[in-house]
Amino acid sequence: MPRTILDGGEDFNGDISRTGSHHQTDDHGYKVRFPPAKGLFTELAEGVKENFFPDDPLREYKDQPRSKKLWFGLVHLFPVLDWARSYTFGMFKGDFIAGLTIASLCIPQDIGYAQLAFLPAHVGLYSSFVPPLIYAAMGTSRDIAIGPAAVLSLLLGTLLQEEINPVKNPHEYSRLAFTATFFAGITQAMLGFFRLGFIIEFLSHAAIVGFMAGAAITIGLQQLKGFLGIAKFTKQSDIISVMESVWGNIQHGCNWQTILIGASFLAFLLTTKYIAKKNKKLFWVSAIAPLISVIVSTFCVFITRADKQGVAIVKDIKQGINLPSFHLIYWSGPYLAKGFRIGVVAGMVGLTEAIAIGRTFAAMKDYQIDGNKEMLALGTMNIVGSMTSCYVGTGSMSRSAVNYMAGCKTAVSNVVMAIVVMLTLLLITPLFKYTPNAILASIIINAVVSLVDYEAAYLIWKVDKMDFMALLGAFFGVVFASVEYGLLIAVAISLGKILLQVTRPRTALLGNLPRTTIYTNVEQYPEASKVPGVMIVRVDSAIYFTNSNYVKERILRWLRDEEEQQQEQKLSKTEFLIVELSPVTDIDTGGIHALEELLKALEKRKIQLILANPGSAVIQKLQSAKFTKLIGDDKIFLSVGDAVKKFAPKSALNV
Repeated sequence: MPRTILDGGEDFNGDISRTGSHHQTDDHGYKVRFPPAKGLFTELAEGVKENFFPDDPLREYKDQPRSKKLWFGLVHLFPVLDWARSYTFGMFKGDFIAGLTIASLCIPQDIGYAQLAFLPAHVGLYSSFVPPLIYAAMGTSRDIAIGPAAVLSLLLGTLLQEEINPVKNPHEYSRLAFTATFFAGITQAMLGFFRLGFIIEFLSHAAIVGFMAGAAITIGLQQLKGFLGIAKFTKQSDIISVMESVWGNIQHGCNWQTILIGASFLAFLLTTKYIAKKNKKLFWVSAIAPLISVIVSTFCVFITRADKQGVAIVKDIKQGINLPSFHLIYWSGPYLAKGFRIGVVAGMVGLTEAIAIGRTFAAMKDYQIDGNKEMLALGTMNIVGSMTSCYVGTGSMSRSAVNYMAGCKTAVSNVVMAIVVMLTLLLITPLFKYTPNAILASIIINAVVSLVDYEAAYLIWKVDKMDFMALLGAFFGVVFASVEYGLLIAVAISLGKILLQVTRPRTALLGNLPRTTIYTNVEQYPEASKVPGVMIVRVDSAIYFTNSNYVKERILRWLRDEEEQQQEQKLSKTEFLIVELSPVTDIDTGGIHALEELLKALEKRKIQLILANPGSAVIQKLQSAKFTKLIGDDKIFLSVGDAVKKFAPKSALNV
């Protein structure tokens, strides 16, 4: 008669490896089953589907008429066709207020960010008119606010001025900026079209936190030019060059009116930000503070004519909406390749920032964004933007936060913002003529302060020291070298961490918890006792050619340590090695070869190799390589408990 035994269960996330669950079984336990064999094309098809189409995007097209399929295709490309059908006036009220609020924030920011990218002020405003309209039709995030961003503006300005001097050759510089924007859009759209969004995941969260913080410091230092009224300022972005330039200019004196304007309004902006942080209902105070600062400071400069006393002003901003720029893009020549290189870098950074922002606010409102659709939307808006005198746009964290707090319901808030920017370009840009550069510097400094996320940095330090090293590497790379080098360091450290985890997977010695059939990590649970004559090892990773030799050597090193301890304490010799394979999701030929070498090494020591709980992919490959015949079917068990019961029955009875 069959009887019920308790063999425990598996826990892949913790260190407890249970050995099964409640089973109806005989005395010998369940046997490990081999999955049905699959052909090459079946495996390839399943692999492609799982890696590139995990959401099964074509499922809704099945068994549908052609007209319905066409409609689904249009909805997939333009999500607005779906959610617009249920759009209500109540939702519009929330979007209208949110759109007006973020417009009041984006107008002064856009002028400042354009200067950060060494582009004319009107180009910054252009970039908050056309791109948001494209995104509203194609994007899936309800909260993200589209336009120029501080980090991306700094990155673009740093890379572009290495190729063309923006002061001596402003026309060629703008052409290269539009070219880079075009290729940034192509990069983003191609990643979305081919569903390769997982590439941006290689930039770890810690590296992004460090990169953003370093960029914030660098941007803040760059604003000292306008904040202090410095005429000749270094083109370098590293902290040493900037401080040398500042110190050299301070010795020759600064414009006190400029410093007074910058310091007073920066204090005002920081105060409103503090008020909004303390009382979430007063978010609008911080949102409209930049526009109020621009209006008041511009009026003060105009009536006092402070511009004639050395206060630098914005001067003329071109009136009118976006001009076509398709003919300005470099389609040939040496600047084509340079624009492509800069565009790819800017596109990846913009994509990473936008996806991170979109996911953050989607989680707050409990809805999903489609990463591939987001990439297509961002890419399309930048391609169109490059042809309408815009530079690279993305999601802005500060504006998106205001958009969220203002009660936006859909992407219509971006449309409202774009319309306000359009009216600004058509009607009131001449009024910005006397806007002091110092106020723009104050607005940018106020905006980037929030990019220094010290709370996230402290949490990363507590949780994972290796992640914190990635954070520091990215931070110091940006601050002491350049934004480009900081980004490269961030990517390099992130990839280095992945390679380290792949090549040096975690392994654990398992012991039996008293009065249970649970076998767990003896390091985590010191009360877990080792089974006499048996060593139980768990490998917490797939076994590939990159780590197979390490896994084999680590197991043999444990055996040597165990043998030395047995000789010293005169304990019984190890006769069986049980390898718990439940966390091993996959194995390749290199891994199988390492197991064969391990088997030979164990045979010399007269130790039998036992495998416990191999997954379907692992056991299928072991069978194909005939390793199951080499080790013997009787040495492969469903659980560690079954293996111990078979080869160490006395110990199993004492459980």
